[in-house]
Amino acid sequence: MADYLKNHPDEKGYFGRFGGSFIPPVLEEPFARITKEYEKLKNNPQFIEELKYVRKHYQGRPTPISYAKNLTNFCGGAKIYLKREDLNHSGAHKLNHCMAEVILAKHMGFKKVIAETGAGQHGVALATAAAYFGLECEIHMGEVDIKKEHPNVVRMKILGAKIIPATHGLKTLKEAVDSAFESYIGQADTSIYCIGSVVGPHPFPMMVRDFQSIVGFESKEQFAEHENGALPDNIVACVGGGSNSMGIFSAFIDDKQVNLYGVEPMGKGDKIGEHSATLTYGEEGVMHGFNSIMLKDKKGEPAPVYSIGSGIDYPSVGPEHAYLKDIGRTKVGLCDDKEAVDAFYKLSQLEGIIPALESAHAVGFAMKLAKTLSKDKTILVNVSGRGDKDIDFVVENHPIPNAKF
Repeated sequence: MADYLKNHPDEKGYFGRFGGSFIPPVLEEPFARITKEYEKLKNNPQFIEELKYVRKHYQGRPTPISYAKNLTNFCGGAKIYLKREDLNHSGAHKLNHCMAEVILAKHMGFKKVIAETGAGQHGVALATAAAYFGLECEIHMGEVDIKKEHPNVVRMKILGAKIIPATHGLKTLKEAVDSAFESYIGQADTSIYCIGSVVGPHPFPMMVRDFQSIVGFESKEQFAEHENGALPDNIVACVGGGSNSMGIFSAFIDDKQVNLYGVEPMGKGDKIGEHSATLTYGEEGVMHGFNSIMLKDKKGEPAPVYSIGSGIDYPSVGPEHAYLKDIGRTKVGLCDDKEAVDAFYKLSQLEGIIPALESAHAVGFAMKLAKTLSKDKTILVNVSGRGDKDIDFVVENHPIPNAKF
C-alpha cells in the first residue's frame, strides 16, 4: 500500500485538522469497539480471503475500464476512459464497502445493520449485503428521495429491508443521516451503523475509503494495459460525501503527476440552497460527528442544499477530501444540473451507457475538461453507478433528445 494511505488518518482519525469523532457519550464505547475490531480484522487473512471471494464470485469484480471512443471523438480533445462501477453487482460502487461492513458486523456478533441513503444506491447495496449474510436491514431515506428514487425503494423492499422515511427539514440526505443516527443510538448494543460514504465519526472515513480503494488499485493496473504502462493524466469523480472519488483517488495520491478532480454539484445557481458545492463555498465546521468543510446558513447551521443527483446533495464532505484540497493535492470541478443531464444523454446515446445522475456530473465535467486538453492527454472517469434509478425522473423532467449527437 502507498505511503500516504499508511500514514493517513492518524490514530484519532484526523486528516490534518479534519476528521475526528464528535459524538454523544452514549456512542463513544460502540464506536471505539468498531475501531478496535476493524483494526484487528483488516489484516486478518481469513477476512481478506472472504472479501476477495465475494468480490470475485458475487460482486463481479474486477469491473472493467472502457475507452469511450465516441464520446472522445465528440469532445475532440483528450482521450476519455470510464471505470465501470455501474457494472458492479447492485449497480454502483457502494457494494464494495457494504459487503465488507456486513462481514465486520457478523464478526462482531451483530444481527442488524442500520444506514442512511440518498439516491438509494447505498441502501440497495446494504440490503443486498444483509440478504447475502443473513442480517436484518433498516434504511433511512428522505421522503423527497423516496418519491424521486422509487425504483431503488422497491429494490430495497424486495431485498427485505425496512424503509424509514425522514420527514423533517428538507427530507433529503442530511435528514436521512439525522434519522439513522437517532435510531442507532437506541440500538447500538445490538446493531451497527453502516455509514454510506467517507463521512461520519472515525473510523468510518478511513474504513469506507479502505474498502473502496479496490476501485483505484484495479484502475491503476487496468489503465496501464490500455495505455502502454502509463498512468492517467487526469482522474475525475463526483463528490457528495465522496466514497467513489476517494476509492478511485486512493491508489494515485502518491503519483503527483496525476491530476485528481472531485466534481461538485452546482445545481441551479450559486446561492445558498441552489447547489451542494461544499468544497467550493463551504467553511470549516462539525456535522454528523466529524470536522470538515460544510455549507452553513447565517446562523452557522448546516445550510439547505440541492442537486438533481439525490446521492450528492449533502452539506458537508468527507474529511479526507477537505484535507486533500487543503494541501493542494486535489482540484475541484463543477457541474450544474443542465450539464449533468446533457452528459446523462450524451453518454447514453454515444456509448450505450446510462449513468446515474451523480456519475453524470463527473462525465459532464470530464467533457468540458477534455475540450481544453490535447489529444495525447487522458482522462479516467469513475462511472460510479448506473442510471436505472433515474430514468423515470429524467425523462419526465428533461425530454429525450430527438437524435444522436
